[in-house]
Amino acid sequence: MDVKRAMEIYTDKEHTFEVKLEGQPVWIENVDEVNSMATVQVGARPTNTQTVKVERLQES
Repeated sequence: MDVKRAMEIYTDKEHTFEVKLEGQPVWIENVDEVNSMATVQVGARPTNTQTVKVERLQES
């Protein structure tokens, strides 16, 4: 995924998109456009967050 698409998904409050990180469903919590990084919640646990390169994210 590119940073522009990650930002579109993050800012769209009307729709839900399936996004995965290495096959696991994630929720985008923040996008750092300058560094092409995204903070994501992995699965359903709010405390399970990771900051990764947006290129590692895949839209299903």
